[in-house]
Amino acid sequence: MSLRSNFLESAMAMLSALRASRKARALSGSAVGLSLIAFGAAGVAPIAPDASHLPVTRVIEELALPSLDAQIAALSPSARFIAEERVRPGDNLSALLERLGVNDAPAANFIRGDAAAKALLALRPGRRIQATLDANGRLLSASALLADGRNDPMKLLIERGAAGFSAKHLPVTLDRQIEMRSGEIRSSLFAATDSAQIPDAVATQLVDIFSSDIDFASDLRKGDRFRVVYESDWQDGELLRSGRVIAAEFINNGTMHQAIWYAHDGGDGGYYDAQGQALKKAFLKSPLPFSRVTSGFAMRVHPVSGQWKQHKGIDFGAPVGTPIRATGDGVIEFAGAGNGYGNLVVVRHGPVYSTAYAHMSRITARRGMRVSQGDVIGFVGTTGWSTGPHLHYEFRVNNDARDPDSVVVPQVQALTGTDLQQYRRVAADMGHRFALLAGTPTLLASR
Repeated sequence: MSLRSNFLESAMAMLSALRASRKARALSGSAVGLSLIAFGAAGVAPIAPDASHLPVTRVIEELALPSLDAQIAALSPSARFIAEERVRPGDNLSALLERLGVNDAPAANFIRGDAAAKALLALRPGRRIQATLDANGRLLSASALLADGRNDPMKLLIERGAAGFSAKHLPVTLDRQIEMRSGEIRSSLFAATDSAQIPDAVATQLVDIFSSDIDFASDLRKGDRFRVVYESDWQDGELLRSGRVIAAEFINNGTMHQAIWYAHDGGDGGYYDAQGQALKKAFLKSPLPFSRVTSGFAMRVHPVSGQWKQHKGIDFGAPVGTPIRATGDGVIEFAGAGNGYGNLVVVRHGPVYSTAYAHMSRITARRGMRVSQGDVIGFVGTTGWSTGPHLHYEFRVNNDARDPDSVVVPQVQALTGTDLQQYRRVAADMGHRFALLAGTPTLLASR
């Protein structure tokens, strides 16, 4: 039945209802005459019938879908299309070009064979690729950002010209932004940072920043909280990489730890607390960022000789290949085989202090090399007198092994003078950011 027929039937039904209403008024005679006069114009106005009594008709009409093939065929050969895709895990060039709509064997061969264009094949998952195509699926141009987090990012540009394809790497202008995040420890640090959408590179910096005060393998507690402000580099709305942490707070077991990055006038930068005290200690609390203490500085039965003797170091259990960090600035005094120590590295930290790292699987330092706190000097192994993979770490004072927890070492100098005044302004700004993250004022902004 057509829409017009339905409309006519509905109109006829309404007219019938109106006629019936008027006939009823006429039959009532004089009994209702005065009422009709009183109502006046309102009395003669048509009364709409109840909509629930009207007939309901369902109309279904199937519409033909437009033919995309026909529309594409009608396009001018000079028409241009822009396609965008992101690299997926396990992608190969054929799959990527297919999703982009590229049907161009010469283009695929060029990308596989050109030294500059091959960078397209090494893009990590998530990286965005834009392509310009003609109506036949031929590739006219393609571009993608190239960045590995260490080098200056470049843009890959592939173009089709009269003589064929060309590819080149071009510098790009970055947009630096400030990111602010907060989180709470429920199971592990990296689980909490993942939940807070904090990149792993930033989480690793948090470990490095607070590792002088917090052993992230044993000191973390459920309910610990952190807030972090860090830099990130973007280009055309795409995140390229995470930058430096410029401020952080970490509440560990009820104790607040704060760090703010400050660069001296004409000098290197470092992290300081709210009062301008250097956060960096002379020595890290642990040479491994994540590990467990399997044997402390105490008397014990030696696991190889079976003799009761003093264990003059701390053993950290960790998988083979775990990076070992120098706990302080210094010079490599020894690097090589050390009898029962296996592969051994000794770092000299001035005339009084030195540290030793034993049972390494591999040594990356050499004698005479200068190292900074946190530099990797080797990897965990089980060489020498060892019953399993671990790091034997010794803290020595005048070449005598001592319990590192019992040694009071000098602190890095605090900020003074003009540096302190400038730092307080920086700290006040970071304090406001922390307050926004926490929802409450913080002491950091009060100084």
